[in-house]
Amino acid sequence: MNLVADLLIVFAVATLVWAAAVAFQRLPVFPLREVIVVSEPDQVTRAQLEQAARTAIAGNFFTVDLDGVRNTFEKLPWVRRADVRRRWPDSLELAFEEHAAVARWRRGDGGSGQESRLVNKYGEVFAAASTVALPAFVGPEGTAPLLLARYQEFEQVLAPLGRHPETLVLSRREAWQVKLDDGLVLELGRDEAKHPLLARLERFVGNYRAAIEKTHLAGLGVVDMRYPNGFALRVAKKS
Repeated sequence: MNLVADLLIVFAVATLVWAAAVAFQRLPVFPLREVIVVSEPDQVTRAQLEQAARTAIAGNFFTVDLDGVRNTFEKLPWVRRADVRRRWPDSLELAFEEHAAVARWRRGDGGSGQESRLVNKYGEVFAAASTVALPAFVGPEGTAPLLLARYQEFEQVLAPLGRHPETLVLSRREAWQVKLDDGLVLELGRDEAKHPLLARLERFVGNYRAAIEKTHLAGLGVVDMRYPNGFALRVAKKS
């Protein structure tokens, strides 16, 4: 009987504490009156922030779920990371880092109906729309960091020509293709220890003017760099 009585007392106390917590949350004491944004957004709009705040913020200064609020803000398209803190006596302080887009992302299988996705400076893929002209990365899922690293290497090698990679493609067989901003396509093939990609690209740069400009080929479309000691030129097909 004593054990049963003790259990009933514990249950009653727990129920009382829970009811008191719920009641405290609903009381109009220590209400939250504003959200202070400490970092000026470039891509996230005021309307998006207001909608996220209305959706996520519930309770008062002490009972608001900071993790839940943070997760809601991090679901906004351009938000990479958010930090939410209480600011006495009636505010929340919001700081967030936006994605810095460096490229557009497309799956290598070319599937239709893909959402608009971008790659940030860390090689992370995120869903968002942008009207800014950006290079395109095409490859299997999970390879965006590798494409970003290669893009930076290729851009540095091509700099003496004043050319930039416009589209970078990595096939499922790990073969590389680069389309330059003048429309020229470079077939680089697979990276090999005895025949590395950068060596092929450097050979292209070193022979660009002598082997291409002097040929006076109109409508040159593809340069095949997959040969160990040379390359082949192909004229673009007319549409």
